[in-house]
Amino acid sequence: MNFDLSEEQQLVSDSIERFVLNNYGLESRVAMVQQSPGFSLDHWKTMSELGWLGLPFSEDDGGFGGDQLDTMVLMEQFGKGLVLEPFLASIVLGGGVLKRVASESQRKAWLEVVIDGSKQLALAYAEPESGYEPHNVAVAGNKTNDGYTLTGTKCMVLHGKTADAFVVSFRTSGGVVDQSGISLALIPADRDGLTVQGFPTVDGLQSSELTFNQVSITADDLLGEIDNGFGALNEVINDGILAVAAEALGAMEILYKDTVAYTQAREQFDHPLSDFQVLQHRMVEMFMEYEQCKSLLFRATMEVAAGGDDAQRCVHALKHLIGKAAFFVGENAVQTHGGMGVTEELRVGHYFKRLLVIEAQFGNTDYHLDQFST
Repeated sequence: MNFDLSEEQQLVSDSIERFVLNNYGLESRVAMVQQSPGFSLDHWKTMSELGWLGLPFSEDDGGFGGDQLDTMVLMEQFGKGLVLEPFLASIVLGGGVLKRVASESQRKAWLEVVIDGSKQLALAYAEPESGYEPHNVAVAGNKTNDGYTLTGTKCMVLHGKTADAFVVSFRTSGGVVDQSGISLALIPADRDGLTVQGFPTVDGLQSSELTFNQVSITADDLLGEIDNGFGALNEVINDGILAVAAEALGAMEILYKDTVAYTQAREQFDHPLSDFQVLQHRMVEMFMEYEQCKSLLFRATMEVAAGGDDAQRCVHALKHLIGKAAFFVGENAVQTHGGMGVTEELRVGHYFKRLLVIEAQFGNTDYHLDQFST
């Protein structure tokens, strides 16, 4: 396999790296977390102007025709700075559904404003009782004369408070855990009966809970075919897994490099910590975990982008490996830094918290091992 980036991908990677270095120091990030809306609107506008928001969309939709490999390049650099802006929520997840199943009129109405950053989307698929199963959907669409009404709750909707519309999964037939019978709709955030409760997450990002109280949807709101929404939903979740895996890879690179630098600077018994063999072994093991994740990330992303037969198993394997490595690299980075590793003043702890959230996002390590084995 050729793991080299194309010239265009390398240029994008370099530009994002400069952006992160210039704008995402720890103090700057902490300040953004503490202010509404939890990220920088100026940064979001800059991302749009630089074309990053249009990267995964086709040229017909106003984008640049990129695929999962291009998103991987971007998200890895975002992970190095713990970027807060809702690229994952609006572009990869919400936009990912629209580019697959939206009608021509829906694409014209929404994709242009999503790509220019003036509107944001969010994906609402998880429910309080669904666990990690995206096909466990209890929110039911009750048929009416001109559409459906929805009642129920969606939880852990990433960046839901700032979203202008939600891509929502709901059940139109079948049992609660059936993959068939799931439909999708695009519901504006100001629709009557929809309540959005936002809250911060432990990693500094924003999430929400949506409550539907007899929310009406019409045929114009529906995305794709009735009862056949799970295929697109699963593809988008796979894209989300690849994206957060790339973000985790960037975060792990920062953690192991910071740890190596700390052991070279910190002295104990008149020697730098890096002189001690047990810590040398630890640094090597952290690097090996990072490299294994990098290799499998390339493999899985290439399989998904090419529509390979082994794509789904590669995604499960990747998420399992990323989860294991996130714990190993994060815990060793914090332990090696000692008490400072858990302070707010040192960035190591912030990266570890983000890695812990990624481990649970879209299914945790044990869940994906089980899925890989079946």
